Amino acid sequence: MTTGRGADGLAATGGAARHVPVLLREVIDALRPTPGGRYLDATFGAGGYTRAILAHPETRVLALDRDPNAVRDGRPLVEEARGRLTLVEARFSQLDEVARARGFAPLDGVVFDIGVSSMQFDEAERGFSFRGDGPLDMRMEGRGQTAADIVNEADEETLADILYFYGEERAARRIARAIVHDRKLAPFASTRALAEMIARVAPGRPGDIHPATKSFQALRIAVNDELGELLDGLAGAERALAEGGRLAVVTFHSLEDRIVKQFFAERCGRGETGSRRLPGEAAPPPRSFICEGRQPVAPTREETERNPRARSAKLRFATRTAGPALPLDDRLARLARLPVRDKGKP
Repeated sequence: MTTGRGADGLAATGGAARHVPVLLREVIDALRPTPGGRYLDATFGAGGYTRAILAHPETRVLALDRDPNAVRDGRPLVEEARGRLTLVEARFSQLDEVARARGFAPLDGVVFDIGVSSMQFDEAERGFSFRGDGPLDMRMEGRGQTAADIVNEADEETLADILYFYGEERAARRIARAIVHDRKLAPFASTRALAEMIARVAPGRPGDIHPATKSFQALRIAVNDELGELLDGLAGAERALAEGGRLAVVTFHSLEDRIVKQFFAERCGRGETGSRRLPGEAAPPPRSFICEGRQPVAPTREETERNPRARSAKLRFATRTAGPALPLDDRLARLARLPVRDKGKP
């Protein structure tokens, strides 16, 4: 997300031009809002997608955000929408439950914008970024385990797994070893202290991203269970969407995109043909989604020039069929969790 203006029809959240999501036009094209349709914005943020959906006549939006600050800042837009917008503090893993409780299901469309908003990165006191010094927090809801708790309490192997699997950090073991060593002298409490230590033990090359970038991403994902939330949210959208309803998901790094890609591959039946089954082998369940067009959709060059944060964004989308919602199998679940270690083995 980046600084900018919302869609025509409704002012930006809080009455000022603050943020808009990436791939806005492409997301709306994928959702195809219709008059009177019911839509769910699973990651409200500053309301960019919500405003664009509400710009279509008589649409209604149920918007969720787990960050209480986003819900608070979105109240002016709720008032301006005059009954067409309901904004709820909730995780998107709860979207099916919330949609049914609020009388919104079945839905005509669901949109996800996965990741952390610019507002959260820009608030040093939230601890998401090391650009400004702040507490090592990273909690989207302000409740539960903090990044400092993980850094100061997890064992070396768990820390290394978090950094490697959630941050794709090649120096994960070296950094984890240094964390365990240094925290004996003094616990890590600030973003700057952790970032400086990582830069010291695993320095990058000139022109590379800051050496702490991947580690901070990994800790944020672990603190907020972002990959587990994403997978549960996709399954919830599958249950809540009406036949013909549209699901659009914007991701920003490979871990998220891999989950979305595999979810759609299973639900759209890619690779399934009768000739590939053995004699007597049961046919696969009916497809629950239809995937169309060339995917993923990437931002245009013009958009990435305006907003460098959009460079890694990818959009995937699909249309709900009449097929039943499918259970999440273990292969998908493994994409969202750390490997299980046998603590009894060396």
